[in-house]
Amino acid sequence: MSKSYVIGFPRIGEQRELKKVLESFWAKKCPFSEVQKVAKELRLRHWSYQKKSHIEYISSNDFSLYDNMLDTAIMLNAIPKRFRDLKDHELYFSMARGDSLRVAMEMTKWFNTNYHYIVPELSLEDEYKLNSSKIINEYKEAKDHGFKTKINLIGPITFLALSKRVDGGDTYELIDKILPIYEELLKEISTLDDQIVIQFDEPIFAKDNETRVLSLLKIVYDKFGSISKNLKIAVITYFDHSNEATKVLVNSLVDYIGLDFLYGKENLKSLDLIANSGKKLIAGVVDGRNIWRNDIQNSIKLLKEISQTIPKEDIIISSSCSLLHTPFSLKYEDKMSSDLKSWLSFAVEKLDEIALISKIFLHDIDSLNESEKRALEDNIKANNSRKNSPKIHNDKIQQKIKNLTKFQRDDKFEDRIKAQRDALKYPILPTTTIGSFPQTKEVRKARAEFKKGSISQEKYEQKMKEYIDDCIAFQEECGLDVLVHGEPERNDMVEYFGEQLNGYGFSQNGWVQSYGSRCVKPPFIYGDISRAKPMTLNWIKYAQSKTKKIVKGMLTGPVTMLNWSFVRDDKPKDEVSKQLAIALSDEIDDLQNGGIKIIQVDEAAFKEGYPLRESKIKSYEKWAIRDFKIATSKAKKETQIHTHMCYSEFNDIIKTIEAMDADVISIETARSGNELLKIFKKVGYKQEIGPGVYDIHSPRVPSVDEIVNQIKLLLEVLPKEQLWINPDCGLKTRKWEEVKPSLKNMTQAVKIVKNS
Repeated sequence: MSKSYVIGFPRIGEQRELKKVLESFWAKKCPFSEVQKVAKELRLRHWSYQKKSHIEYISSNDFSLYDNMLDTAIMLNAIPKRFRDLKDHELYFSMARGDSLRVAMEMTKWFNTNYHYIVPELSLEDEYKLNSSKIINEYKEAKDHGFKTKINLIGPITFLALSKRVDGGDTYELIDKILPIYEELLKEISTLDDQIVIQFDEPIFAKDNETRVLSLLKIVYDKFGSISKNLKIAVITYFDHSNEATKVLVNSLVDYIGLDFLYGKENLKSLDLIANSGKKLIAGVVDGRNIWRNDIQNSIKLLKEISQTIPKEDIIISSSCSLLHTPFSLKYEDKMSSDLKSWLSFAVEKLDEIALISKIFLHDIDSLNESEKRALEDNIKANNSRKNSPKIHNDKIQQKIKNLTKFQRDDKFEDRIKAQRDALKYPILPTTTIGSFPQTKEVRKARAEFKKGSISQEKYEQKMKEYIDDCIAFQEECGLDVLVHGEPERNDMVEYFGEQLNGYGFSQNGWVQSYGSRCVKPPFIYGDISRAKPMTLNWIKYAQSKTKKIVKGMLTGPVTMLNWSFVRDDKPKDEVSKQLAIALSDEIDDLQNGGIKIIQVDEAAFKEGYPLRESKIKSYEKWAIRDFKIATSKAKKETQIHTHMCYSEFNDIIKTIEAMDADVISIETARSGNELLKIFKKVGYKQEIGPGVYDIHSPRVPSVDEIVNQIKLLLEVLPKEQLWINPDCGLKTRKWEEVKPSLKNMTQAVKIVKNS
């Protein structure tokens, strides 16, 4: 028997069936029973895929109608006060999405992935009690259909670490309140079968943790391990190494320890400890976060290294993390070139890789049947093809990088800003927007028709220019100082540029869940990046020709391009980022030579790319700053460079932001008043800042008085000469009937403040 293990599986469906039925239900077009029906069909299909691939350890309770952290809050009855009058699915979806009476729970990124989880709200006064129905029912459902599953649970320590205390205390103080609920659950599970594996996800231990947090591990898992002989306890970490936690777990009553050997190579240092503990190792060797075909020969080599310390019979082959972070299947990719497709592996394909690696490693190549031998040969052939393909390697780009001598702008900020103020002549408290305007049905339709070839390029460009005309006219009408063209031609802030760069690839059905029903289709970088021609110049020049006011050029920065793509794994990330930076530096040069005087280089995902371990952060910051500066290095003294960062805690990266050396930074601060800005004042930040004066994530229109008060708050922290006034993010997702009055109120508020 193979020893093959999958930490978790995508749940959105191979053609986004869950997304579609959820959105239909939310729109009141179908009953909740239809959601339940589709969910059950998906679970059965997903279990079937895994069984067909000979995966031994298949999960139940990895499926969710929205999010597993939310499911865990429901399991514990950790229900915030404002939702306690609701029940069942009405309660569940209101917690996730809010409703007319209640604000939704906060949502944030799951570690350094692009998946978002619902942040549980906890309080000392909460009365926790067990709601095990989902977990028990899904296990029984699987069993009724012939599937023997492990049960996936978010570990209690990670649950607390990622939650927030609404009463201001420490979440870890609540460990004694939630542990009895987990224990009650495990006792109930133990009655379901002779033996059940319980997978506890504890990825918090892939981060740096205080000793007191590490000390909870033994307390918690000794309790869990002693509940029943029927239960086998697996503690899984991923996304980096967890050596400190492993030192504790080897002396606890767990049966399996799961480690990520791809993103946490340092886990190799813990092998001696595990070997002497009697625990089984779940070895994550197939990438659960990227889409590249596994190099089976390399995986076998890694496993042989591991088996020098740990006996083969104690090693189980696994994905590095849940396959939730990869698209479902390559089955529908019929427009992709055959060689490019042969280099890829989505979730379904990774199942076969895990099973094949397991069989080769635990037995040998001679044990393979003819079909498996062909699969291995195909794997070797595809990986060799990728290594040697001219699509991957571009000598001109490699040479350009070697010959690069200009790594930053020539002038200091103090000299640049004086030249810019003289040349651009913008007023005190200048007004602008972040870049995008509403993507109307008409714009989306025209873009889709052009892609399909059902309208000509001339007709498409005419429609886009009509939108730009209206956009410019409105901005002039409402009195904005620095205008934008509205970005009607852009489908996505990464995909749009990727489509125009050599080395980028795209899928038809490579959807990945971002949160709830929201899916994204990240592009992928497979080869050396180069720019064939200007990507934005004609659109920005056209917009500039329609007004005497300044129109900003709008670009996505190299680090965000990288962090929101699947990135090639045959080259270090920092080298790929540098290639993107060089391509963008040429674009900036073309824009300024084309008469564009302000250029915004957005780094919305800069903070998201931060490593989980403190020891790795300096390296990331070093090349991320380097590449932003390379991208902007050709900007003349008079060319003003803006950047935009989405909501972040800036306290820990303020020096990094300063080192990026942008002339103006706009940031999301509308939800936090002027609190985030205090750090800018504290460090003596010299560059100009555009804090968001209203929240664009809400459909409500802020009043003039609200914005006046917000500007006054900002002026308590920073001088008026340093401030720009703008919304806190792009307006792409809003409607014109929300955008127009909001921006008119914003410009009116600025007039009032100036005259007061």
